[in-house]
Amino acid sequence: MIPSMRSLTAEEYVEAFKSFLDHSTEHQCMDEFNKQQMPNILAGLYLSMSHKAEHASLLLGDFLAGAAAGEQDLKMIRILQAVHPGVFIDNEIVEPNPQHVAAYKELVNQAPDLQNVSFIWHQLTSLEYEQQVKEKGTHKKFDFIHMIQMLYRVEDIPNTIKFFHSCLDHHGKLLIIILSDSSGWASLWKKHRDCLPATDRGHYITSSGITEVLQRLGVEHRVYEFPSGWDITECFIEGDAVGGRMMDFLTGTKNFLGTAPPALRRRLQEALCQPECSSTRDGRVIFSNNLSMIVVES
Repeated sequence: MIPSMRSLTAEEYVEAFKSFLDHSTEHQCMDEFNKQQMPNILAGLYLSMSHKAEHASLLLGDFLAGAAAGEQDLKMIRILQAVHPGVFIDNEIVEPNPQHVAAYKELVNQAPDLQNVSFIWHQLTSLEYEQQVKEKGTHKKFDFIHMIQMLYRVEDIPNTIKFFHSCLDHHGKLLIIILSDSSGWASLWKKHRDCLPATDRGHYITSSGITEVLQRLGVEHRVYEFPSGWDITECFIEGDAVGGRMMDFLTGTKNFLGTAPPALRRRLQEALCQPECSSTRDGRVIFSNNLSMIVVES
């Protein structure tokens, strides 16, 4: 008897996400953004930090592994340290997955260059954090907030953005990293959504959906587009374990290739090969994983 299809647990998601990172240029894409744009973006925090005796407050909310257990956070913190030497950084992290919290703490323990950085971890979802803030009545303000690849799993995207934007201090900035409308994901979700299993409970949202929200809120923002690819060749190799984990990540389903009806499996694999989703390079199938970096002003 074939087991029924079900969503990934938090632990299974971590494993599937790792397979995605190992075969994509997601982090290289973010690194390029950090190199090209982040120094200027963080330099603009000077006015909000100057009245607080050179303290900067950061709220780095990953919410379901968006930034891979703190790696991108620490890179951004080091850029901030380089732009504002000697500044003391109060860094708060919102992340519901205990595995990622533990991995993040281990990264911090191994970093010798973070003496002027304090860390507070909130093992909460974005909604739980928002409720906690409102219940306590302590609406702390932050100079910089990021939401990296996390809005797909938020119940109410407009209200979530509105709340975290309200947490910005004067001259603060909110960074939202989300899939681009030029990505294969956008095409897959738009044209082939019926191929995706009902167990994928995420929101099908790309950068245009976010900018529409920001326009309704009337807040100033700028969008930066960066190319990224994901080698999904193994997804088409029968019985390949890596390909299986990739399909699990893509569909949000545990053992998708082993539990999905054959017709659904074929339709999704055919959709992935369409030119609006993927390209072929040296015999490899490269799925477009282009990202939009949206910088929102306070």
